[in-house]
Amino acid sequence: MNGMPKVLVVDNGERAPESALSAELAGMGYASVTTPFETADDVLALIPSPAAVVLQMPRHAGWAERRRFLGLARRLRKNMAESGTPVIITGGVAGAATMLQNELGVRTVASPDF
Repeated sequence: MNGMPKVLVVDNGERAPESALSAELAGMGYASVTTPFETADDVLALIPSPAAVVLQMPRHAGWAERRRFLGLARRLRKNMAESGTPVIITGGVAGAATMLQNELGVRTVASPDF
């Protein structure tokens, strides 16, 4: 990809255009890679150091699906603690963008070099 910071977005594989985070993240200066829950570890191995990982849990997820996402969040937070990479759980686009802005705080997002 380009020199923009990368965010890994993990969802359940069911993507509706209105729930896509890519446009929100691009507007904030991030490149995003979206992957279904089952392939999150494989894709994470290809992204050396993401700026953040966003777990986009479906709004109407049942208890079993919520447990899967919470378990992944717990494991990723433990594995990524040393690098300081935030792991954010959200159920919607606006919530994820706001959480990401808050989580990354004063870090300035790099603009692509021209």
